[in-house]
Amino acid sequence: MVRSIPIIITALGVLIAGESAPAVTADHSSVAKFQSVPASAILQARSQFNIFYGHTSHGSQIVTGMAMVRSLDTLYRYNEGSGTLDLEEYGDDLGLYGDTSWAPITRARLNQPGNNINLVMWSWCGGVSDNSEEGINLYLNTMSKLEQDYPNVIFMYMTGHLDGTGPTGNLYVRNNQIRAYCQTNNKVLFDFADIESYDPDGNYFPDAADDCAWCSDWCTTHPCLDCGGCAHSHCLNCHLKGQAFWWLLARLTGWQEGPCCDGVRGNVNLSGIVDLADLSALVSYLTGGGYHLPCADEANVNSAGIVDLSDLSALVSYLTGGAYVLPNCP
Repeated sequence: MVRSIPIIITALGVLIAGESAPAVTADHSSVAKFQSVPASAILQARSQFNIFYGHTSHGSQIVTGMAMVRSLDTLYRYNEGSGTLDLEEYGDDLGLYGDTSWAPITRARLNQPGNNINLVMWSWCGGVSDNSEEGINLYLNTMSKLEQDYPNVIFMYMTGHLDGTGPTGNLYVRNNQIRAYCQTNNKVLFDFADIESYDPDGNYFPDAADDCAWCSDWCTTHPCLDCGGCAHSHCLNCHLKGQAFWWLLARLTGWQEGPCCDGVRGNVNLSGIVDLADLSALVSYLTGGGYHLPCADEANVNSAGIVDLSDLSALVSYLTGGAYVLPNCP
């Protein structure tokens, strides 16, 4: 049965290219869902992703937040060797209007011999606030070209941090431009600004700035974790971004809030029937073809708790009339 897998992978090569990934956005609502992420999804993310992250001071807020999350639970370990998330940082950002110098840096890193990076992130500093529609389009188009040239890598888009100009300001318009593009074109987005716009109770602060004045107010009546310093901002802001980031990684493994597997496992693409299209989707995912699982439970064909080649073997057996019986979802 296992010997037939390479043959089927070759036969499905033309189908894999047709698979598309849904849009995934981490925003303030993701923070509220953070506690519902199962440990299995975090463990999958730790083993699955090798990240290259270009950032300067504002972008460091995510990393500070990740350290805060880790301080509360060692499940969220990174850069601690085998079995933990691999996060490589680079000291630069997306720059100002017309700056695409980050693109050749990305290409150089991805072209290195033995490269294992499969997720690339670049953050803004203040480059969105005084940008233009053309300048943001240049950013979006440059990211899209990288995606085309490196189809086995996930590229994470970002909005720019708040600057206090509110809904009538240029930042608001340009961030909405980024959001609309990501939603329309099924991109992965870390919505930096949206996370800064809401406190954990869901109250909206449309005129907030990156210093997060509401964070101090919220922490006077709620327990808050100290971080020793959150660049340009309050430790709570960093903590929220760390939680949102882990939520996003979990979603990129295929985890979804609530049940996403109805009946038996194996319907990888959620079309309602288990067929060769599901095998194509699973092959694309396991070989780094760019497919994002809409439901990890469905892709975990053998119910072992992690999506790997043994699930592909089980699905091949089922689809080729072998003895394998698809198990029920929990």
